[in-house]
Amino acid sequence: MHNEMLAVVDEFDREIGRRSRADVHRLGLKHRAVHVLVFNDKDQLLLQKRSYSKDLNKGLWDSSAAGHVDAGEDYDSSAPRELWEELGISAPLTTLFKLEALPSLGMEFIRVYRCVHPGPFTVSGDEIDEIRWYGLAEIDCRVDKDDPLMTVTFKTIWRHYRVVTAKPDGP
Repeated sequence: MHNEMLAVVDEFDREIGRRSRADVHRLGLKHRAVHVLVFNDKDQLLLQKRSYSKDLNKGLWDSSAAGHVDAGEDYDSSAPRELWEELGISAPLTTLFKLEALPSLGMEFIRVYRCVHPGPFTVSGDEIDEIRWYGLAEIDCRVDKDDPLMTVTFKTIWRHYRVVTAKPDGP
């Protein structure tokens, strides 16, 4: 997967070229990624502990499934592919929001999706060392404390998710 070709995009997320994954990361070029948040019917979120063999964020807790949008692919076809490759599941996906490409997010435009699936999962050993269900209050606490065992990207996604899914108070 380290030699995959990615679309290089401009500040408006329009494709302007194609480069290898290694070049995109080495040069800090804007590109695309997807993250999928998998919930169960107990209102828990599945997180993955990234494999220690990964080149970035090894051993850190991250979104349920995530990955680059390959060249020639769009966000909506990439998300179910990542879900299948990393967790061995298919599920209807809901688009939640999109984050702008920033240095803190690895220069990735990130489209975030949500689904509900109870498992079982077939974990990709190349991608993931461990998966675990977390209660939302526990995730809130860890993110609020800026837990260094969670990826910066996941913490950014979670903070945004909590804002966009907040229910207004009052009648």
